[in-house]
Amino acid sequence: MQLHILSFLTPQDLCRLGMTNRYWNEMVQDRLLWKYFLLRDLPTWTSIDCHSLPDVKVLSSCLSESERMDTNYMSIYLRSSPNTRKSIRSKNPIYGAVTSFLQSLVMHAEPRFAMFGPGLEQLDDSLLIRMVTSPDFLPVVGILQRQIDGIGSGVTFQLNNQHKFNILTLFSAPRTERDRARAEQTSTANRMFLADRSQNGDQNMPYALIPQVKEVCRVVEGFIYVANAEAHKRHNREEEVAQIMTMMDSHQGAQRKPLLVLACVTNPESKRIPCVYLAHDLCLGKLTQQWMVQNAVASTLYGLLEGIEWILGEVGK
Repeated sequence: MQLHILSFLTPQDLCRLGMTNRYWNEMVQDRLLWKYFLLRDLPTWTSIDCHSLPDVKVLSSCLSESERMDTNYMSIYLRSSPNTRKSIRSKNPIYGAVTSFLQSLVMHAEPRFAMFGPGLEQLDDSLLIRMVTSPDFLPVVGILQRQIDGIGSGVTFQLNNQHKFNILTLFSAPRTERDRARAEQTSTANRMFLADRSQNGDQNMPYALIPQVKEVCRVVEGFIYVANAEAHKRHNREEEVAQIMTMMDSHQGAQRKPLLVLACVTNPESKRIPCVYLAHDLCLGKLTQQWMVQNAVASTLYGLLEGIEWILGEVGK
């Protein structure tokens, strides 16, 4: 009965209750209680990162009758929950202020990010068009002339009237091909990549970059991958993984460059794939770089600012 009552509390309230005395401290650490919270809340989490991603074996054991009894669901929940991570950051305001000041010294130039991914092309609403036509949300302060042969112009945005940053958008094919493929519900050949015949059958890296994209990877400070997170769509995650790994390959100069994955859907009502499962589908745990998956909505730009703030913070470190 007590556990049933406790299940109606929030995890934050549960932790506060555990600090009252020894009895409640032991009671609130019940494994079944935190397993329930994990299964209930995980699909609604809005972000996950390289430091908080639950192991896929843990997620599988939650749904299995033969789960390991030593799994600490409370620890997993508190480490992975976006609310907990946000609470930890808010408890260090002095550190945050110092970090922001140091970042302002380090980021003396406008950081550049390469944006790519199927979510730019497959959704019924364009994230990029929404970005450049929403001045009250994310002002455009400049459009640079084409800097690299074959690559579109970079757009410079300003975040919170302070931080300027430039985005170079990489599309898989010319617009006419993309529009035709979307109308016919087919896929186009991705012109950014070439079949790499020098890998000797290595399935993890079957692609090489065309020279123009390779140059983009060299000059940018980070990457923004726009994933199609709509649950009702068919996805070729195996190909996406290979392309992400190729872009983030250390030989392209991406050793310390962060990756922001925008798990994007068209509308707020669109049924989405939870960001935790998307992170595992894209094999992000194999990357050595810092990364974060952030839920986003193309039509409203929900989640975009949180993602941009994260990647700017990573570049400033």
